[in-house]
Amino acid sequence: MSDQPDFLEDLISLPGLSGHEAPVRERIAARWGEYCDEMRTTPIGSLHALKRGDSPEPRPKILIATHMDAIGLMVTRLEEGYLHLTGIGGVDHRVLPGQRVTVHGRRALPGVVVMTPDRLLPNDLHGEPIPMEHLLVDTGLLPEETASLVRPGDLVSFAQPPLRMGEEIIAGHSLDNRASVAALTHCLALLQGRSHAWDVWAVATVQEEETLGGALTSAFDLRPDIALAVDVTFGDGPGSPEHLTFPIGEGLPLNWGPNMHRGVFQTLKERAKALEIPVHMEFAPRHSGTDGMALQIAAEAIPTMVLSIPLRYMHTPVEMVSRKDVRRMGRLLAEFIAALDADWRPAVE
Repeated sequence: MSDQPDFLEDLISLPGLSGHEAPVRERIAARWGEYCDEMRTTPIGSLHALKRGDSPEPRPKILIATHMDAIGLMVTRLEEGYLHLTGIGGVDHRVLPGQRVTVHGRRALPGVVVMTPDRLLPNDLHGEPIPMEHLLVDTGLLPEETASLVRPGDLVSFAQPPLRMGEEIIAGHSLDNRASVAALTHCLALLQGRSHAWDVWAVATVQEEETLGGALTSAFDLRPDIALAVDVTFGDGPGSPEHLTFPIGEGLPLNWGPNMHRGVFQTLKERAKALEIPVHMEFAPRHSGTDGMALQIAAEAIPTMVLSIPLRYMHTPVEMVSRKDVRRMGRLLAEFIAALDADWRPAVE
């Protein structure tokens, strides 16, 4: 996996906002093509890559979903050359002022998110986090040139380059959920030359941050026997409650709740124990807030499980994960797949 960090850095250097994932999809397809037997893009834009199993047909199928879309911004109107904004996905507006962005107009334009000086804001906003309606993008261009290049509806993506922090930590935008895409890529690489009975459908889904449309349509299309949604969850950070977060670099949370199939959960947990991969239980008494919600209810219902990589500073341009967790996730997925017998099915409790 020596090239995985570079691939992950590549992924989080690309745009690909929810509903507009083409730039990152092309990069993923180029890598997955090295490992898979066939590949196609669905009408909604998700990427399906098949790695065939070696048991007799018809083979059982596992779908592994990792969403490739990212949060970001959209231009709503122009005012004297400045761009007003709205969010795509759950953008944390508190950290936006001062961030570097790229405006995807008639050509790509560098910009910065700016705000009115604090003392000139309405009295009730003094010293408070600035709402989105008071934030603007400044491209540094004259109003006439800006108006010729940018229109309402144009996308604005984060432009911070990836930041390596020590040997294992990486920070940047869009690690939610391209860290999981990198983990699934590592899984596919580990399966090269390995025997596995099941067909493996690696899926990079679209629109998870907004509609779950990618996962829902992929599940209907592929009708897998089981499905895994690999995503990120809240990592520990300053002031974060211990019962709601997980330490980065110290293991993988397995989701537990009605969105999960107990048989798949137990098998994954046992496999992780055998591999000496530390795991945590993440309690989700309602829905999981992930592609797993859509996978579970597709068609006749699909036995589904959600696995997570802890991530600090969720939905900001400086998200942070441990590459150790990314590698662990890829290994757990590969070993789980390789251990599945052709006739194994999760028991219904």
